[in-house]
Amino acid sequence: MGENDIGKYLVDTAVQLHKDLGPGLFEVVYETVLAHELCRKGMHVERQVSINLEYHGLKFEEAFRADLIIEDKVIVELKYVERLNSSHKKQLLTYLRLTGIRLGFLLNFSEARMKDGIVRTVNQLVEK
Repeated sequence: MGENDIGKYLVDTAVQLHKDLGPGLFEVVYETVLAHELCRKGMHVERQVSINLEYHGLKFEEAFRADLIIEDKVIVELKYVERLNSSHKKQLLTYLRLTGIRLGFLLNFSEARMKDGIVRTVNQLVEK
């Protein structure tokens, strides 16, 4: 399954989850339920994945934590903020560059309509 196929499942699942639960819960609730639902659809999902970084011989054992990594191909960062801003998008792009993963999504569950809280970000992904 390619990145774009995974992305479609992710977005569809997030939208349905938001319809069912609505806004107002902690991020960890959305993260747990989203991971559960994607696993039920047969996808391999890892939560709170620690990502290491090495820079000029300096090693960081936990440079960041990805909220979700799906099928080792898509990073998902969940937020519950008034509005996503450019720093959230830069954060995700940095995660993509450092891991070599080519597709990521920001999902902001505080939006009244989930589709307004979805940002798709690519890192050298060839669109088909």
